[in-house]
Amino acid sequence: MSGVWLRRLSSAVFFSLFAPLAGLPALAVTHAAKVHHSSHHYAVRAALPGHYQVQSSNWNSMFPGSHDMLVRQNEELDRLQLPRIADDYELMRYELAQELVPVNETEALKIAADLPENRRYCRPWTRDFLQDFTQAYYNEFHSSLQINSLVRTVEQQHRLRLWNRFAAPEIGDTASTHLTGVTFDMSRRGLTFEQYEWIRNYLLPLQAQGMVDPIEERQPVLHVVVFEQYSSRNDQNSAWSEANEPTEMDPYGSAVSAASSTSTPVATVATTATASAGSQP
Repeated sequence: MSGVWLRRLSSAVFFSLFAPLAGLPALAVTHAAKVHHSSHHYAVRAALPGHYQVQSSNWNSMFPGSHDMLVRQNEELDRLQLPRIADDYELMRYELAQELVPVNETEALKIAADLPENRRYCRPWTRDFLQDFTQAYYNEFHSSLQINSLVRTVEQQHRLRLWNRFAAPEIGDTASTHLTGVTFDMSRRGLTFEQYEWIRNYLLPLQAQGMVDPIEERQPVLHVVVFEQYSSRNDQNSAWSEANEPTEMDPYGSAVSAASSTSTPVATVATTATASAGSQP
């Protein structure tokens, strides 16, 4: 009887020790299936036609940010003597002095609903760029772009850093350029691949000319610094259009530009001189 009891006890001990191990292969298969399913799901999302995806870890940024870039941007802003706006009082002072100008919504430009009214301001040349950029995009795609952020104060940036680990510091040689009012953040959500490629191609030549400095952030946001040189671009375009604008009519009713009206063609002078000589007594 004792032998039977020992055999039963041995079987129970063996089962209790090795039964959990028997389930490991099934668990591994289940886990592998979940991983495979998750990867497959992601691959399907990434392969959806027409839509721009930013979740992929292998995504290649055309406008990556860096410590050196932030230092260089701050050096340029210091050279332009653009102060960092400390608080709401200073912000109101710059807005009243029109050193910061309002950004208004249009059919081409929308502003995030949660951006306060007193934060919908920027430097004049930044607004010029926003108007040109969003209107050109609207003309191409008949849809608007959303701006999530414009000017910020040092106080606001400090609070932002408490919960957003990607936010730039509020002081130092890599301080956020939002504090000077030259920068805006544009939402990348919902853009198709074609739309975002258009945006990249629009920004590249301006970046090469030193007029803008875009950064593709880890969040679905395009961060763009606009330098004061952009205002000179608009001045040049304005001067060119004025020089080529019709200002008067010639005797035959044709428009004559301001540039051409300042000089008399040589052939006309010669003809006039010949006619005058032939009419003398």
